[in-house]
Order: sequence, then C-alpha cells, then structure tokens
Amino acid sequence: MPQGIIYKALSGYYYVETETGQSVQCRARGIFKKRGQSPLVGDRVVFSETENGEGAIEELLPRSTELIRPPVSNVDLAVLVFSVVRPELNLQLLDKFLVHIEHAGLDALIVFTKLDAMEASEESARIRADVEAARDLYASIGYETLCVSSKRGDGIEELKERLAGRVGVFAGQSGVGKSSLVNALVPGLTLETNEISEKLGRGKHTTRHVELVRLADGGHVADTPGFSQLDFAELGIEEIGSCFREFAELAGGCKFRGCTHIHEPGCAVKEALEQGSVAKSRYEHYVGFMAEWRENRRRY
Repeated sequence: MPQGIIYKALSGYYYVETETGQSVQCRARGIFKKRGQSPLVGDRVVFSETENGEGAIEELLPRSTELIRPPVSNVDLAVLVFSVVRPELNLQLLDKFLVHIEHAGLDALIVFTKLDAMEASEESARIRADVEAARDLYASIGYETLCVSSKRGDGIEELKERLAGRVGVFAGQSGVGKSSLVNALVPGLTLETNEISEKLGRGKHTTRHVELVRLADGGHVADTPGFSQLDFAELGIEEIGSCFREFAELAGGCKFRGCTHIHEPGCAVKEALEQGSVAKSRYEHYVGFMAEWRENRRRY
C-alpha cells in the first residue's frame, strides 16, 4: 500500500502527500478511535485507495516527536517566532515555549521578527538594545537566534538554510508574523495575514489549522494557529527545572536530590543566580511557572 505524510487535517479529512508528490484526501479507519489514537499533521502513514478516488489511513508509522499544542508530529526543529514590536517582546512567554520544546526533545531556533517596524519606531534604540540583550542571553544558554524582516527579506535566506531538509514548526503568539514568514519562505504562497489590532495590541488568529508547507529543498514548515497561553499539564513538577538548560547543568551540584531550586539550602542554581551566572529573568520565570503548576494542580 502507498505511504505519505499528512500535511493538513480539516473537518475530519486528512490530506496526505504521497512519495510522488500527489495529494490524496483520506479518512481515518475507525480502529484508531477504538485505540484512542488520532492521526496528526506530520504523521507518516500507510493508506489504501478507495473507489471514490480518496483514501483510508490504515497505519500510523512510528513518530519521532509529538507536540500537544500545536498538534503536530515528527518535527525536528521548533522555530519560535517573537516580534520585537507590536506585540512587544515577551521573554516570559518565550521561556514558557522553550520549556515545552525542551520537554518534547526538539531543537529550537528563536526568530525575532519585524526589524522594519522596530527601525520605524520612536523607541528603536531601546528596542534594539532589548533585542541584543535577549540574543546574548539565549546564545549564552545555547540557543540559536535570528533577526528577520519578512517585508524586506532580511534573514530569510539564513532561515531557509536552517530549515533545509527538516520538518520545522513555527510557533508563537498571534500577530508576531508567522504566516508572513512562511509566505516569504515560499514564493507564490499567500497564507492569510492580518494587521495588529490597534485596541488590543495583538494580532487576530489568521491561521485556523495546522498545515505543512513544502519548501523547495524538500523540507517542510508547519504554520500553526497563534496562541498566547500554555500550561504545564503534561509536565511533572520535577520536569520544569530540567527544561531550563542552565538549571539542568547545575542540578548535579545541589545538596539535595530532587531540589526544586526555590527553598532548599545548598542549591547550585540559587548560588549561580547570586553570582550572576544565571539570569534573573530566567529564574523569576521559572519560579512563576512552578507556582502556576501548583495552582493548576489545586484547581483540577
């Protein structure tokens, strides 16, 4: 039976791109529902051809990775898209995304968008300083960063090189320019984009479903619905600290095994914080995430 990759899921249908580049509209067999399984965009599947020219998904091939939000599988690079202006750069949300990406075992690329809007802003000097400080911080932790402008094409070739031959997911809150980036990466593509709301200072949700878009080199990118809220329901409390790379490296030096890095004496992370080798912003965000996790547990 033929195989392919699900590049779009919409209204109960799964659109499969075959190994020859053809598109087949498929339904999933009822056996998946009985097993508690659900095909995801990005899944490699085996399907049968039906009489009406459509197909039926018979088998899901093993996944290398799986994300819950956005629901997509077999991604090996998360492109975290954050605008430098309107909406303003939000490092707390960036750290929350990074926790989820680390937990999923993905490589991450942080992309700062809207360079052109920054340079047109009356506060361009302050914004530029904030962006450079953020790039220095995340580079020191081990994350690659890139600054781009979809309108002018700045950084687009570098982003193409980083995505070559890979399956990348674009994630970030609404209005940061994810769809504009995908349009810039794929000439002729016209994903819907929207202007930032003047009243709310954030974008409307222009992407309504997850969809893989093929790049010229054979790689794919997944444009995903924008969102600004993530929780830690799928993480244990001990896993949050391990998803902060610099904390994980220091944890072996803590006095107590399973140290939460908050109240315990002899904590290597708190010592590093006092010495300035752990960023205050990262630690404060971590403490906030731990409190959020506890509050969610009490609530549910």
